Amino acid sequence: MIYPILTPEEAASFVQNGMNVGVSGFTVPGNPKVVPPAIAAKAHNEHEAGREFKINLFSGASTNDFTDGALSREHAINFRAPYQSLPELRKRINADELHYNDRHLSEMAQEFRYGFYGKMDIAIVEVQSITDDGELVLGTAVGNTPTWLQMADKVIIELNDQIPESIRGLHDIYVPLDPPMRREIPIYHASDRAGTVTAHVDPKKVLGVVRTSMPLGMSSGFTPVDDVTRKIGENVCEFLVNEMKQGRIPSSFLPIQSGVGNIANAVLDALEHSEDIPAFEMYTEVVQDSVLKLLESGHCKFASTCSMTFSHDAMMEFFAKPELHDKLLMRPSEISNHPEIIRRLGVISMNTAIEADIYGNINSSHVSGTRLMNGIGGSGDFTRNAYTSIFLCPSIKKDDCISTIVPMVTHCDHTGHSVDIIVTDQGVADLRFKDPIQSAEEIIEKAAHPIYRPLLRDYLHLSKGGHIKMNPDTALAFHSALAKEGDMRKADFSHLM
Repeated sequence: MIYPILTPEEAASFVQNGMNVGVSGFTVPGNPKVVPPAIAAKAHNEHEAGREFKINLFSGASTNDFTDGALSREHAINFRAPYQSLPELRKRINADELHYNDRHLSEMAQEFRYGFYGKMDIAIVEVQSITDDGELVLGTAVGNTPTWLQMADKVIIELNDQIPESIRGLHDIYVPLDPPMRREIPIYHASDRAGTVTAHVDPKKVLGVVRTSMPLGMSSGFTPVDDVTRKIGENVCEFLVNEMKQGRIPSSFLPIQSGVGNIANAVLDALEHSEDIPAFEMYTEVVQDSVLKLLESGHCKFASTCSMTFSHDAMMEFFAKPELHDKLLMRPSEISNHPEIIRRLGVISMNTAIEADIYGNINSSHVSGTRLMNGIGGSGDFTRNAYTSIFLCPSIKKDDCISTIVPMVTHCDHTGHSVDIIVTDQGVADLRFKDPIQSAEEIIEKAAHPIYRPLLRDYLHLSKGGHIKMNPDTALAFHSALAKEGDMRKADFSHLM
């Protein structure tokens, strides 16, 4: 190997205050795991000496505790984009201690190439292997890594010996040309390969290689399916089956996109056990443990993704079954989430909401409109371009004190223009071919919990307006009652009578 072998501390010495740093991966998989903690340790020493040390950190999506966690604890992040999910980082963001830009995941790489964020000083990339001429076999996620390798002045490689050689061939590395030279992306089926199995870096950029031996998957899977999430999954299946019966979905079915988390896992579990849903493909940004079961059973014929967001046990199971390797491809996030491909393939999108209002507007990122949860992620990429866009949430939370169906969302990530279907444990609200008032009635009667339907009906029928009825004094009455009384049921609309 022509590259210097570095310790994590030696690699961290190249990272200076104020630098733009890109990291590989997408969600927990594929992220560097030993250099970021060394950078955090350097930040600690610099701060102890009274010197400023913060970096601007760019990723594919959320990262791991080694990156966002370690750096946040040492106050070493000045700016962060495009997505996060670590409690420590979230706490810093909500305390206004660092700058966070919540971006659509499909746009991050191209915006960096366009020059919107300045230059990238250093990229830190986890790989399975690197050759002397700069050919890289990436790890268990791709994210924005191909663009970071292209744009970074210098590159630090984490060579992880826990990534098996059999991962070679699971990547499809394709970076589109930038306008005005961009052409169509040649993906016409979820299984089509558009690029190469390896990424590439100019060997002259490589500062060195850090050898690691770190676990690949998440430490644990998601919470098991419960009665509420099971019912949501069943409602989704019933809706999709009816769409096929009505001829609105082809009998051969369409590709599925599913977000990450417990509700998404429950929906995929329901799809696996449905006798009426035919075998399908996935064109999505993450695959979870439930997708592994779908691939094994044949219910999922092929999965195109950006990241294998498996638990550690599921990751080891996947690599132990080479017969599954022809059923999966990992792509850069700007390709896994690309509007052109999503619309061409007719992807059915399914994403979770924090809350939805009676007009179909969706809040997927901020609790009570102010406190960031995770971010918009790829939900907008898929929702705005889906064949049918579906949002999922339980109808109530916190011992019935919170309704997820509210008069007006406190933060809007997706307007009702982009939302077709809202599914809760109560039922399915179909917003297609309905005006705003009809949509509101549909959501109240089909998606809201019975406890909250009378209050929502009062708000709708007592508010004034034209095309949309809204009362600015009481639109956030649910949230005011929650803040003051700890219970949305104490919202009062009697003064509107």
